[in-house]
Amino acid sequence: MRPVILDPLFSSVSGLPGVGPKIADLLAKLFGRETPEDCRVVDLIFHAPHSLIDRRNQPGIARAPQGAIVTITGRVDRHQPPPDRKSNIPYRVFLHDETGELTLVFFRGQSTWLEKQLPIDEEVTVSGKVDWFNGRASMVHPDYIVKASEAENLPLVEPIYPLTAGLSPKTLRKIIEAALPKTPQLPEWIDLALAEKQGLPSAHDAFHMLHEPRDTSDIDPQAPARRRLAYDEFLAGQLSLALVRQRLRKVAGQPVHATGKLSSQILAALPFSPTGSQTEAIAQILKDMAGDDRMLRLLQGDVGSGKTLVALMAMAAVIESGGQAVLMAPTEILARQHHATIAKYTAASGLRIEVLTGRTKGRERDEILERIASGEAQIVIGTHALFQDTVNYKNLMLAVVDEQHRFGVHQRLRLTAKGITPHMLVMTATPIPRTLVLAAFGDMDVSKLTEKPAGRKPIQTITIPTERIGDIVGRLKSALADGKKAYWICPLVEESEESDLMSVEERHATLTSAFGPGIGLIHGRMNGAEKDAVMLAFKSGEIRLLVATTVVEVGVDVPDATIMVIEHAERFGLAQLHQLRGRVGRGDEASTCILLYRGPLGETGHARLTIMRDTEDGFRIAEEDLKLRGEGELLGTRQSGTPGFRIASLEAHADLLEIARKDAAYLIDRDPDLTSERGNAVRTLLYLFRRDEAIRFLHAG
Repeated sequence: MRPVILDPLFSSVSGLPGVGPKIADLLAKLFGRETPEDCRVVDLIFHAPHSLIDRRNQPGIARAPQGAIVTITGRVDRHQPPPDRKSNIPYRVFLHDETGELTLVFFRGQSTWLEKQLPIDEEVTVSGKVDWFNGRASMVHPDYIVKASEAENLPLVEPIYPLTAGLSPKTLRKIIEAALPKTPQLPEWIDLALAEKQGLPSAHDAFHMLHEPRDTSDIDPQAPARRRLAYDEFLAGQLSLALVRQRLRKVAGQPVHATGKLSSQILAALPFSPTGSQTEAIAQILKDMAGDDRMLRLLQGDVGSGKTLVALMAMAAVIESGGQAVLMAPTEILARQHHATIAKYTAASGLRIEVLTGRTKGRERDEILERIASGEAQIVIGTHALFQDTVNYKNLMLAVVDEQHRFGVHQRLRLTAKGITPHMLVMTATPIPRTLVLAAFGDMDVSKLTEKPAGRKPIQTITIPTERIGDIVGRLKSALADGKKAYWICPLVEESEESDLMSVEERHATLTSAFGPGIGLIHGRMNGAEKDAVMLAFKSGEIRLLVATTVVEVGVDVPDATIMVIEHAERFGLAQLHQLRGRVGRGDEASTCILLYRGPLGETGHARLTIMRDTEDGFRIAEEDLKLRGEGELLGTRQSGTPGFRIASLEAHADLLEIARKDAAYLIDRDPDLTSERGNAVRTLLYLFRRDEAIRFLHAG
């Protein structure tokens, strides 16, 4: 049960003054909530301002800088309404102070209202942006107009919040001012010595300081209020990950006793020998699985670093120990591809491998399910169809999950909920910086594959402005005539009014007119069977040029493709560019990646393309990407269990994340059921940050 003390914060926003159905809809949109009913007062409290307006600047009319927001006190001289029925001419009001004259400009101004607000010969205080034109100062639609005698009612320092279309800054500010008094005095969940050492205020004071900044330093990520709330957010995240882990650990793993019989056959049949980091990762995994605790390990490796082989050696060990293994991939194409790779590696060893996806139907499906239940199927590869209720395993000892950020922590738990407690190996081709691993997967040990397999040639990366697209088409013609294969990536599916980006359908049409028919097209709106057919034609060589959206980003393997053209490369994130580039250079031929950009480039766009040209090291690229983009976007979507933080920032607050991780481990170790005084306060923290699912584990455990 949520503690009663939090009830005011979890009441609906529609109970606040000024929030009708229309505003409630806009707030739901602003906070990314499904419906206005999901929108709570706590969402407003966590909505941090990003800058502030300082109305303390009162330089006098003549000294007001162009474009600056200033506050002016002056005497009203005269009104100049527009001529009758000339609605395109604004209403003007002239006032002066001892330094000069200012014109206030109102489009569609109502004369009766303006005469009441700005009576002639009255002293008034106005605040807004000043524009200079031909030596005259003007202010269009001042933000505030008050009588000089009431100027103390003017808010001199105003926070500026992120908004959504249709919601005015004034409206949002009023609603937040109404929400703030609902913040209760909360029990203290931070260790007092830590709060003192770090100079952190109480949570209640931190919320007030967040929304009542006095100075630009209060908006800084290092301001005490922001550090306090960032710490709380990290602590809630680390605690919920620790509770999930504790729950997973409570169920003992089955120790895996590998004999080496199968794995030695597989290794002997390989046309290459594993890299140093592959060998090390395999050793770490076997050591984890040999113990009584369940393994939870994240295997990070760049595109093409050989994660599949590492996973296969783990699966072989489990089968030697009499168990079954599953490999779950995010898409059908990837599942089939893993199957092809693994079948090739294990041809000599006689392993029995099955593929099960949502598209496996009827009698074929029943037969596969039977072989899984009897244990005849030793390795099962598929999509999330592997975890449906109809699938029963004889002795599932290892689950390998590919591309973690496409699945959430929740899918991991669904396995446990079925009473199945396999060891877990999660593979990701998105190299994730250490801080982000902690934030998103605090509950996992990490192995990294840092070398490329033998025989891989480096990829030459070049950047070219779109004006020179004709040269690229010419070079592509001769490359295709030589039997080469190429990808051409576009950002959109179809041309839209607002966008001047090249759509994939339009580019397909222009390239078809340049090269003739036989050019493939693939995008997200096609169904699975259509995509598979095109990929197959590209793989077999029927098609030599494939025009595509980023659908090909994850895992499609065409070893003899050697050219990658990415159009509007400046619009893609670094991680995505790196993933796309990893589609070529998978065979033993030299490959090229051409980044087409439209100038002039902004600072971030320029930095991205330079990094791409300079390095192929996915881990360095991920660190740079974190600096350029922030963490919310780095793992793909914000919704899929990734840390889209409200206040905390991994760049600004990395030191706090490390402290929160240790604090969470200490707490769970001392008070695993959170029943002490501090434990109860921590429960309040978890509810405050909507980590209710973690508390359910306490009850379930």
